[in-house]
This record gives sequence, structure tokens and C-alpha cells, in this order.
Amino acid sequence: MRARPAAGLAALVLAVTAATSGCGLQAATQYTPPSAPGSIEPIDGVEGDEIVVGAKNFTEQLILGKIAVIALQVAGFDVVDRTNIPGSVPARQGMVDGDIDMEWEYTGTAWLSYLGESEPIPDPQEQWEAVRDADAANGLTWLPPAEANNTYAFAVRSEALPELGNVSTLSGIAELPVEERTFCVESEFASRNDGLGPMLETYGIPLGDPQGVPRDNISILDTGAVYEATDDGLCNFGEVFTTDGRIPALDLTVLEDDRNFFPAYNISPVVLTETLAEYPELADVFGQITPLLTDEVLQELNARVDVAGEEPADVALDWMVSEGLVTRG
Repeated sequence: MRARPAAGLAALVLAVTAATSGCGLQAATQYTPPSAPGSIEPIDGVEGDEIVVGAKNFTEQLILGKIAVIALQVAGFDVVDRTNIPGSVPARQGMVDGDIDMEWEYTGTAWLSYLGESEPIPDPQEQWEAVRDADAANGLTWLPPAEANNTYAFAVRSEALPELGNVSTLSGIAELPVEERTFCVESEFASRNDGLGPMLETYGIPLGDPQGVPRDNISILDTGAVYEATDDGLCNFGEVFTTDGRIPALDLTVLEDDRNFFPAYNISPVVLTETLAEYPELADVFGQITPLLTDEVLQELNARVDVAGEEPADVALDWMVSEGLVTRG
């Protein structure tokens, strides 16, 4: 029997479910363009068998969800598309309850939010192994992770680098004059235990210290506004997510987290253990996809949706065709 969720998690799930009037696991769009086999081929004996794919309701998850839908359709399954779930909690609960067979998930999210751990594991492989081992008790199997790591970072507009001493690491910010240590962040990041204050402390420029980062050096903005504000020069360093398509679109340069402060959020396909036992070939299907997912690939795919306004399903299929995973139907 699968472990029950913590009381707080269960209560939040109920609240979210009530707020969405039972629609928490419904896809916003069932559109998926036709496809045919490439290196992903039909699995013997699965034609017409149902499998449910879930994904959260932000761009990267929608693209990854459609990649999974297309791959499993080509493999021969009758795919139920439950992408666009509103938030991490109902997405997780759908898997724990066995209502969803497969989702892409982030190691750091599982470790810190779902499993309730307080300290991330700095090494990405060790973090994945810890999550894999812990989640086995919940009836979930974490397949090998992608290189792509959608974690927090700070970026600077590339044209400003010369006047900022060509800073390339977060440690390098401490070498700049105090007045140049200006930051744009979202409100949640300003208060997280893996957020702004602890990060600045780790890098020796404590928040609120006149010789560190005075509070007047901080601009708190809506999430989407941070990228534009950084590009416009409102601040020198903007909080970003490392796979966001606006990084290349705005020509921002991501600084290296050289003291490994931020948790690893590597992307992994997560499959119900009982589903994987019935269809072990699923590991081979996703084993063809996952190694191709890098920060740069996801930045490009995310930008096609967020910047160019394309449909996630079209972007997913174009990329899969370009990699030879599938062909157009």
C-alpha cells in the first residue's frame, strides 16, 4: 500500500481541488499533432492500452508533457492527456493516488516539497538517487534524470558585463562596489530558506549589511517582470530559472553558482511502479528522450512558446522530429 500524504499536503490538495471544482486533472487543450514512429517504435502488445500523462500548468511542463504524450502515442498507447494541472500539489497527488501513470518531475521539488526534507543534497546524481529511493515507498519509480536543471540562478545583461568586471560567478559579486550589488527578485524568493537572504549570506555579502547588500539595493517584482527589469538595467542581477527561454531571448548571462547554494532541480520521468512493471519498455522510451534534455535545449523550446507564442504541442513535435525520435504523421 502506498504511503499516505502528510496531513498538510492532503489538506492543501483538498483546498486546490475544491477551488478548481474537480477540474484539477483536466488538460487545457487536448491538441496534439499527428506523429509516427522514428527511433521510438511501437511496443508489442500495447495497442489500445490506456496510459495517463500529467503535467503542471507552466510552459516547460506543458512542452515536456506533450513530448511524453507524443512518445507514448507512437509507442502504441491510448494516451489520456491530463497536462496543464494547476500546481505541484494536485499533480503530485494524482500520481500518489494512481490516477496518473507518468509525469516529468524535478528532483529538488520532490525532495524539499513532497518528501519534506529540509536540506538539499548538492550533488545532482546523489540528489536523484535519494529521491528515487525515498519515493519507491510511494509506488513511484524515478527513471534516470536529464542534464537539464531548472534551478534558481542570477543573470546579468550581457552588455553590462564589461562595466561589472566581467563577473562570471556569484562569488564575484562580492568584488564589486556595494552600489553595484543590485538585485531584482520575486517576492517568494525574497522569503524562501533557499532564497535571497541565505544565498547572500553564503556568498559573504549579507542582506541588510551596509558593506554587504543594503535593502535599498533590492527590487521585489512580479515573477515575469524580473527578466525585463534586469534587461532594462533596473538592477544588475536578476533572479531567473536556468531553463527559461527569456535568458537567450534577452541576451542575459547566467552567473555560476560556484558555492553550490541552490538545490538541484534535475528533470526526471516519474512512472507509477505498477505501470512500469506492466510495461518495462517505458524505460527504453524515456531513455531515448531524457539524455537529450539540456538547459540549452529547454531554453530554446521554452522561448518558442513564451517569446514566439507557439503551441507547446507543436514545439514538442518539431523537436522530437529534429532528433529523429518520431516522424510527422
